[in-house]
Amino acid sequence: MTDPYTSAADALAQEPQAASEAPAAHRARFRGGLVRPTSGLAPGFTQANLIVLPADWAYEMLLFAQRNPAPMPLLDVTDAGDPTTPWAPGADLRTDLPLYRLWRDGELVGEVADATSHWTGDAVAFLIGCSFGFESALQAAGVPVRNIDQGRNVAMYRTDVPLRSAGRMRGELVVSMRPVPPRLVARAAVVSAGVPRAHGEPVHVGDPAALGIADLDAPDYGDPTEMHPGDVPVFWPCGVTPQRALELSRPPWAITHAPGHMFVTDQPDGRRPA
Repeated sequence: MTDPYTSAADALAQEPQAASEAPAAHRARFRGGLVRPTSGLAPGFTQANLIVLPADWAYEMLLFAQRNPAPMPLLDVTDAGDPTTPWAPGADLRTDLPLYRLWRDGELVGEVADATSHWTGDAVAFLIGCSFGFESALQAAGVPVRNIDQGRNVAMYRTDVPLRSAGRMRGELVVSMRPVPPRLVARAAVVSAGVPRAHGEPVHVGDPAALGIADLDAPDYGDPTEMHPGDVPVFWPCGVTPQRALELSRPPWAITHAPGHMFVTDQPDGRRPA
């Protein structure tokens, strides 16, 4: 699918002070039509993946997430038809993400900036933690985050690592990759492990072939990240994992975030709403 949307670098150039603004300001921009990846936005605040399914699939999705907590750290589950969450009071899950994907019978059928007309009375939304939640912690610890430095969406890859199934829900692990200088790999692992709701510690360091990844320059989602000389690829569980599961499990319909285009919440990283 050709990407017609604004690149991260172009979007940042258009709004130079926007990255550090409050989450609500970012959500207002997205509600107004801005489309851009959210990596690097609202540092210190939790970002979330979104998956919306019919109510009769909700229990299996809940069980699937509980059985596979590393790629799917569950933050919230809404009541059927309810597009709100205590993770961002006053926000609307139908409009306040920058870009949504629409699915039918396991097939991606489109992308929209407003999902209101596709949200049904039996729609149950799941918010799942995102690795963007530890990027500011990595930076604060002196670990470079190359995709932010390069103004790119993070690189994400399908793997051949199977997940534990739950009823009709089945799938394989999807990972995000960030290049890290060798002397900082252990620090990156320790820092990210301290944010378990953002996927926690890496699942693999080094050879991508061990995960069934053939080419780091050809991510399945997001943008390729330029590695600096000596960098080591470090792989974390990724919240796009449920989207791969949609392709294999084939629910009649679903709504998700577009990879890298997250829901920016009001909650500081590592905390839950009161």
